[in-house]
Amino acid sequence: MQAGKRNHLDRRLFMGAAVAGLGASVLPALAQDETNGGSVRNNISSFRMLNWQDYFSDTRNGAILVDITSRALHFWSEDQSIYRLYPTSVPLSEDLTRRGHTEVVQKVVAPPWRPTPEMKKRNPEWPDVVEGGAPDNPLGTHALYLSWTYYRIHGTHDTRKIGRKSSNGCVGLYNEHIQELFGYAKVGTQVLLI
Repeated sequence: MQAGKRNHLDRRLFMGAAVAGLGASVLPALAQDETNGGSVRNNISSFRMLNWQDYFSDTRNGAILVDITSRALHFWSEDQSIYRLYPTSVPLSEDLTRRGHTEVVQKVVAPPWRPTPEMKKRNPEWPDVVEGGAPDNPLGTHALYLSWTYYRIHGTHDTRKIGRKSSNGCVGLYNEHIQELFGYAKVGTQVLLI
């Protein structure tokens, strides 16, 4: 009887610790504000809805705005009846970041991944290709190819990357978010990275 009771208590302690740990993990992270040495909270609640009129002259074929600073992707449908806001991963550094206007030129389910020539120089041990559908494919389940060579809006199986500077130039979304966006976006959807 004592062993059964102890196992029950051990499970309770384990579950209580797990819940406490989970709660702590969703608290906003504190980062140093370089300008005044104080602390600034950075979390998903800092995302804010934006108006498409501030960035696009119209929403023909839909409009995607990627805000590199807030690590957020905004989507407006052509008739403006749909607005979505998604957390993203963004490029690791400024030299990998591209800004400006582009558009969706291709939509691919289970996209194969090939490292760019620059990536292969930096990481010669990387494979030449990772087939679509592979669990280690960096493009996740779906990809929107942009008119800029090598740039994509795509999913990721590595959910730790979302909300961080973690890509080699692309914009990453949770797989469930890219699947939703994939359904809304068209070839010809306008894209602006700021």
